[in-house]
Amino acid sequence: LLAPKDQPFYHLLAENEESSYTAYVSQQNLVADHSAEPVDHPAISVLFDDFIKGRYCLRREHYH
Repeated sequence: LLAPKDQPFYHLLAENEESSYTAYVSQQNLVADHSAEPVDHPAISVLFDDFIKGRYCLRREHYH
């Protein structure tokens, strides 16, 4: 399906059995991860400080 151009798109950190990568995904193609497990991606430490109660804490320099 083609994504409508007026919906949000997101850069996300993705991983599979073989690798980690960054993807640009339309909102309609997002799938929730309900595992509450940390993500094993090389960019995590660049973007986030801590993983507390199943959530990442964004580094202050990335706040808008």
